[in-house]
Amino acid sequence: MLKGTKELHTERLLLRRYHPEDAETMHIKFGIDPQMYAYSGWNPYATMEMARESVQRFIESYINTDFYGWAIVYQNNLIGTAGAYDYDAEKNQIEVGFSIAKEYWGKGFATEALVCVLQYLTEQEGIKTITAWCAKENDASKKVLLKSGMKQTGINIDGLQVDGKVYDQLFFSYSAE
Repeated sequence: MLKGTKELHTERLLLRRYHPEDAETMHIKFGIDPQMYAYSGWNPYATMEMARESVQRFIESYINTDFYGWAIVYQNNLIGTAGAYDYDAEKNQIEVGFSIAKEYWGKGFATEALVCVLQYLTEQEGIKTITAWCAKENDASKKVLLKSGMKQTGINIDGLQVDGKVYDQLFFSYSAE
């Protein structure tokens, strides 16, 4: 039986549920700078209203045991997000995603958080397979996925379109086996 989003800890990070007051930080750190969503096209924090609605939707989703959404906190500062989406019970599989605020790039936070999430989902939740994807050009995300123990499993040539740009889409997988 899945338990959903639980508070997680790493050596440096706290991965916790979202709070309503996180919306402003999410807008400032993730919604304004186009680099933060350049390869995903997904920007639920573009305006303060969108940020508030997104955070509220996450909070309301915690009632679902197959919803996983974490605010990543370092030294009492919200520095990132991690989540797992689209749980497929038949395949016992889920997709993960993450984002770290620009001023914290290159410090290992994304890898540290993702390793923690992968361990929780497989060891505590019993989910067999975790998947992820990134644009081929997104070297930082590719590095995080590989360093966290995920393996590249495929490529979809020109499979990703974001703001009129076309990218090759890389697919990754992590298995509990």
